[in-house]
Amino acid sequence: MRTFVSAVAAVLGLLLSAVAIPAIWADRNIVQEDGFVALAAPLGQDAGFQQRLAAATVGTIDTAAVPDALAGLVKPVLEAAAGSLTGLPGYPAAWEETLRRSHRLSFADPAASPREADSSSSLTLDVAPLVALATGEISRATGLPLDAPKQTLIKVGQSGQRQLIAGLTAYAPLGYPMAIGAGIAFALALVAARRKWTVLVCVGFGALVLAGLWTLGSAAARDAVLRTASGNGIADMFKNEFVAAASNSFGPWVTGALIAGGALLVAGLVTRIASPGRRRPNR
Repeated sequence: MRTFVSAVAAVLGLLLSAVAIPAIWADRNIVQEDGFVALAAPLGQDAGFQQRLAAATVGTIDTAAVPDALAGLVKPVLEAAAGSLTGLPGYPAAWEETLRRSHRLSFADPAASPREADSSSSLTLDVAPLVALATGEISRATGLPLDAPKQTLIKVGQSGQRQLIAGLTAYAPLGYPMAIGAGIAFALALVAARRKWTVLVCVGFGALVLAGLWTLGSAAARDAVLRTASGNGIADMFKNEFVAAASNSFGPWVTGALIAGGALLVAGLVTRIASPGRRRPNR
């Protein structure tokens, strides 16, 4: 009976861990605003990404109010602004505010979202802070009073994916109680086991299997997202860079599972060698 209880508890702990670890990662790095900003902020420091984002951002500036006679003056200023935007002192703050606004739009209650933020989109970027930075620079260079929009919304992903965001928001925080449950299950398995080393070896091997499954699942999810196209250059550019950053961020968690699994395997083998079982009685 003790062996049965130990086995069931060990399997339950592994099943809970399989769900808890990705859920906790998603909550910390996607659902929580600070984690999302920390994950995506380095994208704004990549030189190639900066140049493409600046050019795309400047391209959204509405110059319809500029007189035709001054159009030739504005064009080179726009090109210069695209090249110097990321070097402006206000760029880091504008990029961070862009990420925060985008997260609030994407993860807020649809009823509380602005009408322009279509609830069918999976993620909505608001690059208005970057547009305002570029508009201010162009106004100073030309002396023309250009008005920056309050919002510049860009949809990322395909329609119908809003449900995925809602599901992630509801599911991710459950990872913490699941992790606690996994810890309790592992402790019960160890206490109930007749041979402690068996539990250590089985759980260690299970952790290695989970690390492999997480690696395959992460790669499959990354490829699935990359295959989608929004039809917007800025959106696809951000999506590709963000997915790569997310995949790299989850990598250390998988490595931690590999290390923990290997350590448990070694501990189990050492325990087995140190406690070989009952010795045969001397004749």
